[in-house]
Amino acid sequence: MPLFVYKYFPFAFIIILMALSKNEAHAQSCPTNIDFELGNFQNWICLTGFVQASGGDNIISLSSSGQAINDRHTIIPRATSIGQTDFYGGFPVNCPNGSAFSVRLGNTSGGHQAEGIAYEFAIPANRNTYSLIYNYAVVFQNPNHQIQEQPRLEIEVTNVTDGNKIDCSSFTFIPFGSSLPGFYNSPVADSVLCKDWSPVTINLNGNAGKTIRVTFKTADCVFNRHFGYAYIDVNTECSGEFSGAAYCPDDTAVNVIAPYGFAQYEWYNVNFTSLLGTSQVLTLQPPPPSGSILAVKLIPFSGFGCVDTMYAIMEDTLRLRANAGSNQLLCGAESGILLGEPPKLNVIYNWSPNIGLSDSTVSNPLASPAITTQYILNIRNAGGGCRSADTVTVIKSLVDTTLRFLGKNEFCITSQDSAVLLVNPQRNVQWFKNNQPINGANLFKYRAQQSGEYYAKLTGIDGCISNTRNEIVSIEKPAPGITYPIVFALVNDPVELAARNFNGTTQWQPALYLDNAFTVKSIFTSPIVTEQQYKINIISKAGCATTDFQTVKVLKEVAVFVPNAFTPNNDNKNDYFTPLSLGATIVNFKIYNRLGEQVFSMEQNERGWDGKYKGTAQLPATYVWILQAMGIDKKTVVKKGTVILIR
Repeated sequence: MPLFVYKYFPFAFIIILMALSKNEAHAQSCPTNIDFELGNFQNWICLTGFVQASGGDNIISLSSSGQAINDRHTIIPRATSIGQTDFYGGFPVNCPNGSAFSVRLGNTSGGHQAEGIAYEFAIPANRNTYSLIYNYAVVFQNPNHQIQEQPRLEIEVTNVTDGNKIDCSSFTFIPFGSSLPGFYNSPVADSVLCKDWSPVTINLNGNAGKTIRVTFKTADCVFNRHFGYAYIDVNTECSGEFSGAAYCPDDTAVNVIAPYGFAQYEWYNVNFTSLLGTSQVLTLQPPPPSGSILAVKLIPFSGFGCVDTMYAIMEDTLRLRANAGSNQLLCGAESGILLGEPPKLNVIYNWSPNIGLSDSTVSNPLASPAITTQYILNIRNAGGGCRSADTVTVIKSLVDTTLRFLGKNEFCITSQDSAVLLVNPQRNVQWFKNNQPINGANLFKYRAQQSGEYYAKLTGIDGCISNTRNEIVSIEKPAPGITYPIVFALVNDPVELAARNFNGTTQWQPALYLDNAFTVKSIFTSPIVTEQQYKINIISKAGCATTDFQTVKVLKEVAVFVPNAFTPNNDNKNDYFTPLSLGATIVNFKIYNRLGEQVFSMEQNERGWDGKYKGTAQLPATYVWILQAMGIDKKTVVKKGTVILIR
């Protein structure tokens, strides 16, 4: 009679080993990273592709993507996802079994995309009874299509050695058109159906020595709009078929748990003369004599497996040992660290004190105490026996990130000011400027001599690393003085003058004819024709001094002068024909030959006409010009005349 013993962790995907002897009932080692506990997809094959409907069938086409694709193959760390729930389904994004990592396949984009992950492993040659337990949660958008068109999750199990798909262990999960219960409408979107984490057992009996490939696939609907994605988890421990078949000698009761994911269960004694129960969990109080044999008939949901009967030998050989984990260092910047080990079904956990723990009743809570704390883990079997205890210390270390700043954040390089940053003594100090380490800057004090954003990375006495706040230092150099373009004004006509703005102070010297000599912009008004020069003393916000100059020419009226001749012979004397204006801006200036052809426009060369047309020097002659200008009095000036080109 085969012995089926397993330890199941709720909502997980684990390998189940069944054997013929007591020794074979003990926990077995899992293939490396089948549980994702390395925090990556090592040993898994990541797949991407598309889905389509053809001839009434749903066809998912996948090929290796070479690596995990962002937002399609997603590792979800428990340490950073505690309390996070799926937006549509409201269930935890990390499997509630205590494992450190779960996986999300797919995303909220449509486009008839498909994703997959696959793992191959060999069943030991002496294991003719072998099972898998996995857990899934799904979200399907608006799947009210034909069955072959709906979003889905598929689990495909293949005997690679023989090249056969194991039909009784391969399932397709869709919300409509199947007998699978548990789907519900999303609380935030009427057009989305969800299913919370649910475990399923796969029977792989009779495949000793065979290589098995397990593939999880997700797919959108076959059209472009509606998405489908799933969550999957793998557990850390691989063990036998029935949890509870091995119990503690001092247990007062025992819960024997059959495989997950079946529609009906029927428990019998070994000769099937007595029906003992009809639920997945059979409670026996007191435990039966060691060596007793139980049988359970498993009846699947329609289309989700095959009818099977399994047996378990009850033995009082269970031994438990509490494992609180090794002492750990918790740095101030960390949100918490995991204690203990993965959970075992039917084991009761209690941590004390419960201060700083995410949950004091799980096997591996997240610990984030405010001070160094020693925790005691007490465990017992659900039947009350096998009591054990262990302790672990979480050393809380805080790096003193106090940053003192001496001097000014902004100053001129010509001043005697400075910027000095100081931290308290640490094991190691590294100063950074603009997020780049400063070579050789490892002292507790640093003098900033360049503009930039500074901070220090500190390593505390326990090895914890933390950064100080950032300080921005601006060290300016004085801007060179400049002379502004001449400004023309009319008598008694106000004109605005503007200096450069360095966000500091401004002083115009002298203050004559100005409404305010201490502002960046000042109004100039003169009652007489004159020429006034100003010296502008500008002090920047950082204290740098600059002197600029401005000349204002006051006219009685706007004037535009146009020469009557020019000599374009490249002697640097009178080589260009151009108008001169006082208090006016040339808007348009054009020149025509005696045939009426336009030979020049001011847009071609602001210096004026060089006597050429289309690159050819023109003959000496008289040319007609037309000028349009805008005066500072906002009046348009229009003039016409002639000019003689002399060679």
